Amino acid sequence: MLSRALTAKPRKNPKNEDQDPQQGYTTSSFNDYEDCIVGFMQDLALVRCGHDRKCLGCGEGLSHLTLRGVLRGSVGVIGESRLGMTEKVVLLGGKVCAVKRFRKVSSGSREFGKRIEHLAKVSEKSEYLVPVIAYLYAKRIKFVLSDYYPMGSLADLLVGARQHGHTALDWNQRLTIVVHIARAIAFIHEQYPPYDKKMQMNVHGSIRVCHVMVNIDFSACLSDYGFTQLAEPVEIANTWPMMKSPCWQQITPYSDELSQKSDIYNFGVILLDVLAGPKGLRMTKGAKEKKEGLKLEGGSEFFEFAVKEGKERRQVSRVLDIAFACTNAKPEARPSIEEIYCYLLEIL
Repeated sequence: MLSRALTAKPRKNPKNEDQDPQQGYTTSSFNDYEDCIVGFMQDLALVRCGHDRKCLGCGEGLSHLTLRGVLRGSVGVIGESRLGMTEKVVLLGGKVCAVKRFRKVSSGSREFGKRIEHLAKVSEKSEYLVPVIAYLYAKRIKFVLSDYYPMGSLADLLVGARQHGHTALDWNQRLTIVVHIARAIAFIHEQYPPYDKKMQMNVHGSIRVCHVMVNIDFSACLSDYGFTQLAEPVEIANTWPMMKSPCWQQITPYSDELSQKSDIYNFGVILLDVLAGPKGLRMTKGAKEKKEGLKLEGGSEFFEFAVKEGKERRQVSRVLDIAFACTNAKPEARPSIEEIYCYLLEIL
């Protein structure tokens, strides 16, 4: 990158990224690995997932993908979590992708590859899941390459709008996104057999607002399917690059349990965020009486967008009901995704 060539910056050594657990892991981008490429005997080719697919937009095959190409194509960090860092990369030929680099992977290369291949095979069967294109497992770096969405994540849209004091999405756009998330979860939860390749295939494991990717037509796809079973979460030092990510700009009451009921709970959290932002997220720990009072009074000021009378108000009220049901403190009382999706279809 030209800016890096003109500006002297201290280099981080990826060998030192694994800091003392008491102090947490530090943050570093792909650019910090570029100098380390000389440590390899030769450039490493990425392993493609699925059939011999073509790069969208440029028509080139993916056989040319290498570690050096990904490192040098990095544009910048677009998100972080305890599992890893996500960067935007522009590959040779103009294809734009997202790369998820994992911080800590305990499985070996063969097991890691089997799991990624299986997740990719399942993902490509649904238009509501972000497809996995390729992956790399090396001693110093492990990552997954997937499609990039120019609109970014739902978190980007919501948090960005709130920071500037305006509403980015109207109700119809929000409802479309909600329905598409439900369809993605329904597809995952119906996977059979539920256990395969030492993985629980019928659970997403990390449903978050920052894992909902939005297309330019406001359709949505769910990313990071099964990634919690590929890597281990770690504590991260509070550096400014990490705090730029919308995922870290608000404390969200998501569940980390690997179960379908946890997926449902997290879907409910997303609904509350879509409906009312921080006020909605606080309702996950609110008293039942407050929730009932909100429904009885109408609570127009609760929502972060203008709610029209009639059909739209009825839709918003019913989605709020779904959100409260999904975030029930008792897992067994939460509805199944099939029940939720049927209810959403009735709303449309």
